[in-house]
Amino acid sequence: MIDLLKSLEMDLSLAEALKKQSISVPTEVQKKVIPEVLKNKDLIVRSQTGTGKTLSYLLPIFERIKDSKDLHTIVLVPTHELAVQVLKQIELLSSNSEIKVRSALIIGNVNIDRQITKLKEKPQIIVGSPGRILELIKKKKITAHTVKTIIIDEADRLMLENTFDDVRAVIKTTLRDRQLMLFSASISPQTIKKAEEIMKEPEFIRLDDDLSVPDTIEHIYFVAEQRDKVEVLRKVLRIINPKKAIVFASKGDEIEILLQKLVYHKFKVHAIHGANIKLDRKKALDDFKNGKIQILLASDIAARGLDIEDVTHVFNLNAPEDYKAYLHRAGRTGRAGKSGVSVSIVTKNEIETIKCYKNALKINICEKAMYNGEIVEPKIKTKKNT
Repeated sequence: MIDLLKSLEMDLSLAEALKKQSISVPTEVQKKVIPEVLKNKDLIVRSQTGTGKTLSYLLPIFERIKDSKDLHTIVLVPTHELAVQVLKQIELLSSNSEIKVRSALIIGNVNIDRQITKLKEKPQIIVGSPGRILELIKKKKITAHTVKTIIIDEADRLMLENTFDDVRAVIKTTLRDRQLMLFSASISPQTIKKAEEIMKEPEFIRLDDDLSVPDTIEHIYFVAEQRDKVEVLRKVLRIINPKKAIVFASKGDEIEILLQKLVYHKFKVHAIHGANIKLDRKKALDDFKNGKIQILLASDIAARGLDIEDVTHVFNLNAPEDYKAYLHRAGRTGRAGKSGVSVSIVTKNEIETIKCYKNALKINICEKAMYNGEIVEPKIKTKKNT
């Protein structure tokens, strides 16, 4: 990382700050994005979850913010937990480097008077939801005309119909020469169309075209009848006894049923999905991060934007039709050089989908079975039963 910062004539204390987080080598997205941010370009960046997108925009913002005492950057995010993650990274960079940055969390469903009090400290970076930030701009509690940069993180979610109007309204309160950047694991054609309405000749940086899977992840699958999948999952969980696992299912009602069954069998488990209220969701995530629970049940949508360290296992109760979705799920484990396991429970009809993952991602996915409380090769199980 220090070589990259040197080449761009950036503050080297940022490299020292990252060292304290055990980060010494820049990721591909950081190598490509940081120089372009420093050139003040509008950017659309597509890169997989867990590739270092947050630091790719925060590091150059820290470099540029040294010369600004006013509100410099607004980071718009779709969820409370992502806002907290981004703010935490800002605070770490600020406390561990020589660049001291004031920041504030501005999100909905939180006491607005406390946020107004926080704004009196004149933060240089605001992180939060478009609706609440717009509300405080209208109340003249946020002075947007000093803003030099706006980040739209998880852009595909924020550019949806129900939030895009607020995003656009926030942008319109800033001066025309501000920099605008969109970051997301996926960029839909609809997002690009809307981006063209608000951006000036953006540069598109794509980093997930070459889909590579870390070799620290082991991929296995079990075959089961659809009606038996939950029971097979329960048995596999009992055998593996994962330290920290995410179980993916498709729908909220499926997740709730699975939650009830796993709780009945004394697993330490919580769930997040679209129907969760924010307090339930926050408690589930906090308990999972802190190790109070062992298993987090989630839908793909609910898991977007999550960055949880030390996930040892990912379980797929359904096989995603898209191999990219499989990659995004599997990529929750095996991070930062640590080992991880991706486990899929599939029907016979879904085996073809597993083969598609194998061919598209150039990975080895091995079938496994259970016998006498152990995970074994399928042929061993067959032999014992004859």
